Order: sequence, then C-alpha cells, then structure tokens
Amino acid sequence: MTTTPGIHRSNEPEDVPAALRSARATIDNIDAALVHLLAERFRCTQQVGVMKAELDLPPSDPGREERQVARLRALAEEAGLDPVFAEKFLKFIVEEVIRHHEDIAEARAAGTDRRNA
Repeated sequence: MTTTPGIHRSNEPEDVPAALRSARATIDNIDAALVHLLAERFRCTQQVGVMKAELDLPPSDPGREERQVARLRALAEEAGLDPVFAEKFLKFIVEEVIRHHEDIAEARAAGTDRRNA
C-alpha cells in the first residue's frame, strides 16, 4: 500500500529536539488510529441506521444514549480521562450518527437507497 508522505505523520523540522519529535510521532500514530476507528464506527452506525429505517424505528434511542453516556463516563474514569470530556465527545458523535440515521430514514421514505449513494 502506497501512502502519501505527511498524511500519517507530520513532518517535523530537523531543529525540533529528538524527544519532542518522538512524542509527536506517537501522537500522530494515535491520531491516525482514532481516524480509522471513527471511520469503522460510522460504517457500523450506517448499518444500524439502515436497519432502523427498515424497522421504522426512530433515528434516536434516548435510553441507549443514556446508558452509553454512563458506560463511557465509567470507562473514562477507569482510564484516567476526564469523564466530562468523554461525555461531550460521545454526544458529538451521537449527534452526527442521529443526523445520518435521519438522512437514511428520509431517503428510504423517498424511495432511494442511501447505501448505494
């Protein structure tokens, strides 16, 4: 697989101390992993959106969202991450997922299949 230089890791100038370059390289790797994880998560939630539309379920599931917030807050605390930040991050993602699910439901109601769009 060919990659474009600079996409997976920022190119640090040579005058940046080696320890700082190394730490930043680790951050770059983590950022790349996060992007890939989010992409995979959204592929899965797209499938959920299609299933919800086929079953005439609402795009949002407040009960599940509430349970997920509690679960993520607990995971964040266990991992040493600010649970308030974890909750904000999850809510941001869930808002986008709901928007996708609404789009899928609208497309289904209009007689189009968004999976092939």
